[in-house]
Amino acid sequence: MNSIALKTFVGLRQTSPDAPHFAAQPRLPPSHRKFRIVAGKFSPKLQGRNLRVAVVGGGPAGGAAAEALAKGGVETFLFERKLDNCKPCGGAIPLCMVGEFDLPLDIIDRRVTKMKMISPSNVAVDIGRTLKPHEYIGMVRREVLDAYLRERAKENGASVINGLFMKMDIPKDNTSPYVLHYSSYDNKIGGAGEKRTLEVDAVIGADGANSKVAKSIDAGEYEYAIAFQERVKIPDDKMAYYEDLAEMYVGDDVSPDFYGWVFPKCDHVAVGTGTVTHKGDIKKFQLATRKRAEDKILGGKIIRVEAHPIPEHPRPRRLLGRVALVGDAAGYVTKCSGEGIYFAAKSGRMCAEAIVEGSENGKRMVEEGDLRKYLEKWDKTYWPTYKVLDVLQKVFYRSNPAREAFVEMCADEYVQKMTFDSYLYKTVVPGNPLEDLKLAINTIGSLVRASAIRREMNKLNV
Repeated sequence: MNSIALKTFVGLRQTSPDAPHFAAQPRLPPSHRKFRIVAGKFSPKLQGRNLRVAVVGGGPAGGAAAEALAKGGVETFLFERKLDNCKPCGGAIPLCMVGEFDLPLDIIDRRVTKMKMISPSNVAVDIGRTLKPHEYIGMVRREVLDAYLRERAKENGASVINGLFMKMDIPKDNTSPYVLHYSSYDNKIGGAGEKRTLEVDAVIGADGANSKVAKSIDAGEYEYAIAFQERVKIPDDKMAYYEDLAEMYVGDDVSPDFYGWVFPKCDHVAVGTGTVTHKGDIKKFQLATRKRAEDKILGGKIIRVEAHPIPEHPRPRRLLGRVALVGDAAGYVTKCSGEGIYFAAKSGRMCAEAIVEGSENGKRMVEEGDLRKYLEKWDKTYWPTYKVLDVLQKVFYRSNPAREAFVEMCADEYVQKMTFDSYLYKTVVPGNPLEDLKLAINTIGSLVRASAIRREMNKLNV
């Protein structure tokens, strides 16, 4: 269990400094936008049946999409091969997700109200002083959250298929079905799956970074990080330290372009790190993360080792015909923080709602224009968030002195309030102009000091 083979992640490419990080949708000139047709109003009514949609992938994106489709009168098929899948994931969810997705509190392992941001020189800053009594960051295990969302989709009428999606045949017109080829493992124990096909009217690809649905529509490649995580069972007295506390470590030792973490779960902690630029050194970074946290996890036993690719920016194509991508399959993981669970579930729900609306609750055929409404709404709502976090990662994760400046900034209560309010509620929080000016001055000062320190360190290394 102490090692894991890092397989080749098919369909993903190595990092390229010149690649765009977010492909904005091209804007049509006013003369073209003026005559745009809303497809759902003119698509044909279905005779004797409801719209049929396949959701490939049973994580947060797939579960949320399947539930919204089934509630909206669409005949829904949710595919998942590993119903007990434990994806390597920090497992942090914002407070707004608990209410927005009506999550029961018993699936949340820990309510984190304190965080420590630890610099390359091991200067620790306590974060969370601005949280209100009812506010927290939820920590979940993916196998628990994913299973709950799938079960809720099933209760609302979705058919959950224990199957492995292989490929699909693309129709040649706007009304013929997509034919999905998959291996069924329903009621099977071991051995090869049974080859089957299914005809549907539309497909939502929620099958992760290695998405076969994305490959089927030639969605293109994207940058990706490797996330490596170990679940560590630690003694009870040490677990008490992490009761409501999470730790984040930054430094070239734990990752040249990301961070290391220790996040509390029900009866263990998740210790992990990630990188885009130095994937071959991921195990070295993991050892360094354990070393930084050594005194707090001493005596722990590794009970599970996990690794997985994480997309670094949206795919060049996220929609083609009646096929749309959501979650990791679309590339919806934020820079700097690496957050993906909320955005996966949100994108799945948004896409499903666009289909329900365009099909008039499953009574009409949908067309690409119906699904495109989801992309337009998504980009308008979240594109600024992705760009800001992209800039923050480029500025503060580029060197150890810059990381020291970043940790120094995190000690500011105004920074903490703005950061937590934006994270917990997924809204852009209006700032105080005077405090914003002071923050800008302090940020510049921190970066100047970081630059000076870097120059001195370079001199010592000559």
